[in-house]
Amino acid sequence: MNRTGLVIALGLSLVIGLLFGIFPELDLKLAALFYDPASASFPSKQNGLYAFARDAAMWIAWALALPALIAIVAKLLRPDRPMLVPGRAAVFLLVTILLSAIVLTNLTFKSHWGRPRPVVVTEFKGPWQFVPWWDPRGECGRNCSFFSGEGATAFWTYAPAALTPPTWRPLAYVAATLFGIFTSGLRMAFGGHFFTDVAAAGLVSFFVIWLAYAWIYRWPSTRLTDAQIEAALARWGRPSYRLWRRWRRREAS
Repeated sequence: MNRTGLVIALGLSLVIGLLFGIFPELDLKLAALFYDPASASFPSKQNGLYAFARDAAMWIAWALALPALIAIVAKLLRPDRPMLVPGRAAVFLLVTILLSAIVLTNLTFKSHWGRPRPVVVTEFKGPWQFVPWWDPRGECGRNCSFFSGEGATAFWTYAPAALTPPTWRPLAYVAATLFGIFTSGLRMAFGGHFFTDVAAAGLVSFFVIWLAYAWIYRWPSTRLTDAQIEAALARWGRPSYRLWRRWRRREAS
């Protein structure tokens, strides 16, 4: 999560945004690679192995975030005990996956950006008109195409990669990139998303993770310690823990 990565991500955003904004038909051409005109469908959508791989990708991503969730909940329930995961790591992982995979995708863009998915546009025998990535005025009412929630979740694996030891970190970033590309490729193969949908998902996840990492770990004015986060969680959990202990004592008496 250094400045080089940020510059690369900003450059990709500019190039992809401009290229597919000026030539939106590129999205259709890439989607057509997965479309079968004879059956008027995206055949990969019917492949059981691909469907399992799609589900498995989401299981893997959320499994990586699960220890952070358990550690935070356990600390709130038992503030007297040390955290199972370092405080900064737990907050960093949980906040970034919630923002990138849920808040910014399903609760923000996908609910208010009416871009239809490839499988329902007229170019692929669907009922709705294709619109470029920058146009939110499509006919889709909810759970729309821009941008990909599953793509954002897969590329979120940059977050745990950022916490690996420095000697392993480059390899972890490569693995996260390949994982995101593979999952995003499946979404395109199923006719669920255009290229710009999955590209935006990966870039948004990266920016969220980069900013969160800088906020928690790097910037002196906002940098936190594990002890500070653990103390804050303990303060929030202590009132309910005291009530629970009082109730237990009354039950025992």
